[in-house]
Amino acid sequence: MNSDPIADMLTRIRNAHMAGHNTVSLPSSKLKAAIAQILKQEGFIEDFSTQASDGAVQPTLRLALKYVGTRRQRRPVISGIERVSTPGRRVYARKKEIPWVLSGMGVAILSTPKGVMTGARARQLGVGGEVICKVW
Repeated sequence: MNSDPIADMLTRIRNAHMAGHNTVSLPSSKLKAAIAQILKQEGFIEDFSTQASDGAVQPTLRLALKYVGTRRQRRPVISGIERVSTPGRRVYARKKEIPWVLSGMGVAILSTPKGVMTGARARQLGVGGEVICKVW
């Protein structure tokens, strides 16, 4: 059993990028699918899909990772991914305290009462929430 499934997801993405894999598979949940949707919208991953496997209790989330450059100079689009709020230390931000990631070059992902969204979208809607992670 995993005590922090979101940190596990981010670590799997980070490890797959370091190893140069094109896809990464992990156990699915609604929150992980929402985070994957944001990563796709912001251009950090190519695509994602949820697959129900035979005999498994939980469906599988499959992410297609994105790289830039040609074969020898290929490098991942995600240069950094960091978990902010953990089960032992929750981090909440009001609408005026939502963090900027690399002066707007990165994305903060928040869980708000209006759903999971980026920090910029939360500022537009005027809501705060739990800061899940930062991606740049």
